[in-house]
Amino acid sequence: MPVALPTLRSRYPPLVVNTADSATVCGMTTVATVTGVGALLREWRERRRLSQLELALRADSSARHISFVETGRSRPSEEMVLRLAEHLDVPVRERNALLLAAGYAPRYTESALDGPELGPLREGIDRLLAGYDPYPAVVVDGSYAVLAANRGAGLLLDGLPGHLLEQPNAMRITLHPEGLAPRIRNLREWRGHLLAQMERQIALDRSELLRRLYEEVAAYPVAGGRDAADGGREEPEPYPYFALPLRIEVAGRVLSFVSSISTFNTPMDVTVAELAIETFLPADAATAAFLRSVPLPG
Repeated sequence: MPVALPTLRSRYPPLVVNTADSATVCGMTTVATVTGVGALLREWRERRRLSQLELALRADSSARHISFVETGRSRPSEEMVLRLAEHLDVPVRERNALLLAAGYAPRYTESALDGPELGPLREGIDRLLAGYDPYPAVVVDGSYAVLAANRGAGLLLDGLPGHLLEQPNAMRITLHPEGLAPRIRNLREWRGHLLAQMERQIALDRSELLRRLYEEVAAYPVAGGRDAADGGREEPEPYPYFALPLRIEVAGRVLSFVSSISTFNTPMDVTVAELAIETFLPADAATAAFLRSVPLPG
């Protein structure tokens, strides 16, 4: 079984089956609104930069019907709401909001992460995390709250202040000047990558919580990292990496990782839709050898 690091225990339960301290995962809550479904659909269409005709062709409808729905002259069927949401790539949580605005019951459940219905999911994630050791892996929700981490991730987090680990957030932990930022050798590059990732997610979702997090971490001073100490010049990379690496100092060594983010295909539950597993693959042989040789926490 993977070890849920004690420093990561908070109101979020570890993703282990036999946990003794469980709580309901809060996630990102959709705020109730009186906005009609037509206005919401128009907003999503404009976000995706589609014309009414383009959306109509994709959804096997007509531009006239789309116009009537958006102006409130026609009430879409439940099937039409879901079809338009699918072609507009609306997140699962927001699809429930569209259904409610149209007068229909929510279609997608929002299960507690520690509930019995998600037991098989937790078990599968547990095994994935354990199997990925000694390489780091973490599980986050849609607002980057860290729900679980394996022992390889614990190696990177060793020595961080308690205030960053009480309710751990991956973006805060990485970019905060008291977090991992001073240890990251290519901080400016990695910071730019993370902020761009958040910008893309904000463009896709309508999460005010995520927008506030972005504004917070983007305002952190870029200080303390090796690149800052060198006047903004980043060290030349010793290898021709195949992807932008995270180059971070651990136990007196510089380790290099490339990351991969996995989500679940066609989720039918809001909680599951907002889960992501980020794994860090060694980007060079020296990093892989070091991780295989060093004792892991826990």
